[in-house]
Parts: sequence; structure tokens; C-alpha cells
Amino acid sequence: MEIKIRKFIKEDIPFKVEWINNSENNQFLHYNLPLDIDKTFSWFENIQNREDRLDFTITCNGTPVGIIGLLNIDRTNKKAEYYITIGETSFKGMGIAKKATELLLEQAYEIYGLNKVYLFTEVENIPAQKLFERVGFKKEGLLKEDIIHNQRKLDRYIYGILAAEISREVK
Repeated sequence: MEIKIRKFIKEDIPFKVEWINNSENNQFLHYNLPLDIDKTFSWFENIQNREDRLDFTITCNGTPVGIIGLLNIDRTNKKAEYYITIGETSFKGMGIAKKATELLLEQAYEIYGLNKVYLFTEVENIPAQKLFERVGFKKEGLLKEDIIHNQRKLDRYIYGILAAEISREVK
């Protein structure tokens, strides 16, 4: 199984829309659903020259299976927020998310010179927490009623991993 991450391209938009709109994938995502293809094309055009985010497509043997990236890239403080979604449900549970995360973290530290990557996850999202911890993220705290989504106040954990930790965890 060959797992790669590549730059998210315009041709990936229909995959993203399908994956995010799939109820098996979006329980813990905070999009305004359903995701609309025209609005997603507009979003894509708007992010092209932004330097505060990196968006990638995860491929397995050349087939697009998910999305991964870094948001809120802060070059001054050398940190960014991580996200991932395995969209093709038949590819879940195969270790693809772990490998894609390792590839992204390697780039974050080696190519982009970041010192820290962090993420937020809902307290109830146990499968994601297991992935994050397997890769080496450490739970740093609980954010009570951190966001409101669909009129629900949600508690979230914040996780982080430092460059010094990733070199031991991933390599």
C-alpha cells in the first residue's frame, strides 16, 4: 500500500464535497452542511495565494482517499493547526491516516520549519484521539464549551506535538 500526500488541486473538489457530505464522515466536522460544490470551487479560488494554510489530498495507490493539512500557520511562532479526514470509508482502519499524518508532520517540521503542530478534537471523538496519540500528539488540555455547533456547546481537547518529539516518533 503506497500512501502519499500531494497538493490539493481543483480536480479534488468533487471528492471533498462527497466526503464531507457523507454522514459517516461528518459527525465531528464543523462545516455548514451540505457542502455545496459551487461554494467549494469559490473557496478553492480564494485560498490559492494564502500563506497561512496548506491543503493536501491523501492518496492510496494513487487513488484519492482523504484530505489533510495545516491551518492558521503562524510563521512567527512556528506553529500550525492540523486537520484530517479519510473520506473514502472503505479505506478507514487501514493505517492510512497514521501514515498520512506522519508524512504531513515531517513536512511541517523539515520543509516549513514549524516547531509545533496542534489540533482540537471533540471529547467524544475517541477514534481520532487514538490516532493522534499513536502518532505522538499529547493531550494538553480540556477546553470547556469551546465552540457552539448546531446549537450545541462542545467541549474539546487540545493536542500538540513538538518538532523535537516528532523526530523520535515518526522516523
